[in-house]
Amino acid sequence: MGQIKVEYNAGGIEGLCVITPAVHGDKRGYFSETYNLRDMQEAGLDITFVQDNQSSSTKGVLRGLHFQKNYPQTKLVRVIRGNVYDVAVDIRRGSRTFGQYFGIELTEENHKQLLIPRGFAHGFLVLSEFAEFCYKCDDFYHPDDEGGIIWNDPDINISWPAVNVPLNLSDKDKVLPALKELLS
Repeated sequence: MGQIKVEYNAGGIEGLCVITPAVHGDKRGYFSETYNLRDMQEAGLDITFVQDNQSSSTKGVLRGLHFQKNYPQTKLVRVIRGNVYDVAVDIRRGSRTFGQYFGIELTEENHKQLLIPRGFAHGFLVLSEFAEFCYKCDDFYHPDDEGGIIWNDPDINISWPAVNVPLNLSDKDKVLPALKELLS
């Protein structure tokens, strides 16, 4: 394999992968290849990405938990500035890990990326004063196809880190349903 290290089935959840690219640094700074199709294919991750997205947020912003209902997306997410606690929740019906989540701190220093396959809800909480978050998607965004799960669903029981500021959620994210409501 080339310039990436892959941790398959992160948190024991099939399909989730933590990817760490090689970082080459010296006193001038560093260089890192953040995405290489050949390296991904050699790692068994043959995904064609069609869209790149980037967001900026301040400390305490919690985005999610989001998914696309009829046009699910595989996402490759990373932080280019600051740090976030990133979460993926398995919502694949019939999966042995349905309703379970995996959380990881993504930072500009650790360069880790999370590959989130189709069939997951995704969200993140900004832990630093400011964060820039980037992600690739393997399908286009369809605004009329948005789905979501409330960030504090007691059945999922995500252990969000404390940020010592009030959480800042969009009005839409404050009223998302619980996972069990989506099943009924």
